[in-house]
Amino acid sequence: MVPITLGRMALTTSADAPLPVGEVSRLIGGWIDRLGAVWVEGQITQLSRRPGAGVVFMTLRDPSHDISVSVTCYRQVFDAIADVVSEGARVVVHAKPEWYAPRGQLSLRAAEIRPVGVGELLARLEQLKKSLTAEGLFAAERKKPLPFLPQRVGLVCGRASAAERDVLENARHRWPAVRFEVRNVPVQGVHAVPQVVQAVKELDALDDVDVIIVARGGGSVEDLLPFSDEQLVRAVAACRTPVVSAIGHEPDTPLLDYVADLRASTPTDAAKKVVPDVGEEYERVRWLRDRARRCVGAYLEREERGLANALARPSMEDPHRMVDERADQVAALLDRGRRCFGHHLDRSLSELTHTHARVVALSPAATLQRGYAVLQKADGEVVRAPEEVTADEPLRARVAGGEMTVRVDI
Repeated sequence: MVPITLGRMALTTSADAPLPVGEVSRLIGGWIDRLGAVWVEGQITQLSRRPGAGVVFMTLRDPSHDISVSVTCYRQVFDAIADVVSEGARVVVHAKPEWYAPRGQLSLRAAEIRPVGVGELLARLEQLKKSLTAEGLFAAERKKPLPFLPQRVGLVCGRASAAERDVLENARHRWPAVRFEVRNVPVQGVHAVPQVVQAVKELDALDDVDVIIVARGGGSVEDLLPFSDEQLVRAVAACRTPVVSAIGHEPDTPLLDYVADLRASTPTDAAKKVVPDVGEEYERVRWLRDRARRCVGAYLEREERGLANALARPSMEDPHRMVDERADQVAALLDRGRRCFGHHLDRSLSELTHTHARVVALSPAATLQRGYAVLQKADGEVVRAPEEVTADEPLRARVAGGEMTVRVDI
């Protein structure tokens, strides 16, 4: 059982009790009929004005999405703006939704059509620019550097366009080995935005694509509107591959220029900024090589002069000259040192002899030589007074010639 609610009507259906197609279409039509008129903005993609017909048919498309709706209006409604509106123009339509039950088709019945002026478009773009700037999508720190020598360049441009020719010819003239991955897409009109976005995403997903160029020649403000579309701007901001914007001429500044990692004034300028010139690089290498050779030569010459000056010094011409000049001085100092040392030894010897004589004169041995003796008890204690010994106490007498034993007789 499947409940269906249309407006205030609630129906219950099942496989055994289904609704006929006509009934469903009628119910949808009844719900749509209760809708009021709305203001709708879009781009006219198909316009049918049959001679003598009182109704004009057109298709209104959302440029940023793959969505469109049929619009009908009376001839007098369209004739009021017929001189300024054609296929591709942006318009604002005041219309009431209608449901054509036999075909199950939704359309809009326009009661008023207003063209969107350039001033209004520019005002909307300026407002969008401020909004995206506030989000930081145009910040300089988000910009990615371009590779010095890209191996493969992605190119999004119109089929067989002057922009494609300018980029390919100039790039290959500058660096013949460069390779391109080209995506040909509409660069204006209602199909431009979704296809350009898809092409950019495809190229960004390729690992061997080093940089992406989005190129288109000049055009009116309306022609360049796809490259200011918010969907495209966000797609480029999300790319991991550097993107170069080459839209229009120098004065043209779509929003893609602000979000791209590099802005080129023209497609030719994009080729020059993305691909280095082989001739210029060869000249730069040659100039750097010559400069390096001159720097090395100047360094060697400077070092050679320094070495020659060092070798020209007297100390280098006759290395032993300084030694020879100092030899006599060294010999005199050596002789003086020897004399001083000899005098010092002689004086020390004299002092030592004198000291030795004094020591000998003052030593106990000298006293013994003069006939004196030293009495010692058995324990070696020297006897200094008679009362220190007892009768018959054995003593040792030490004289100059040796020792003897004596006994005390009191």
